[in-house]
Amino acid sequence: MKKQENLLDALIDLRDRYRRQAERGIKIVRGDDLPWEINRQGKMRWYLHPAKDDTAIRSLVVYMQEIEPGGRSGKQASPGGIVHYMLDGKGYVVVNGKKHSWTKGDCVGLPILSRPVEYQFFNIDKKLAARFIAATPNLFEVLGVDMGTRFEQLEPASICSKSSGRRR
Repeated sequence: MKKQENLLDALIDLRDRYRRQAERGIKIVRGDDLPWEINRQGKMRWYLHPAKDDTAIRSLVVYMQEIEPGGRSGKQASPGGIVHYMLDGKGYVVVNGKKHSWTKGDCVGLPILSRPVEYQFFNIDKKLAARFIAATPNLFEVLGVDMGTRFEQLEPASICSKSSGRRR
């Protein structure tokens, strides 16, 4: 990128970069084309993410997560504001120490509080995997990843615990 003569020019260059991304970026993100990732939160497939610059927008963070039968997600402390739509399965989520049951078709919304929201999902089905899709606004560039509270991985998912927290 060329050296900016002034901040207005920098803003115009940023605008042009966003326009190029919107024009050239992927408009339809096909789940079957995305790899599954095993990380400390569990098994995830990322549709939109701040680090993915191949999509037309980056204003949302959207992912699918799958929890093995009888398994659990990792435990996170988060600023909240994440909406989860339960695609398959049944189980419960513990939010700030309180247990809430969910089943297929339910929507789990994490509140936005002045303190971190600690949460972890559990799949109580011993035969079938649970799946959900989650979305939250991408405010990381504006507010930072902690977004005024805290973002931490507190415990690894059960899929990671079986392999000492490392990828399989």
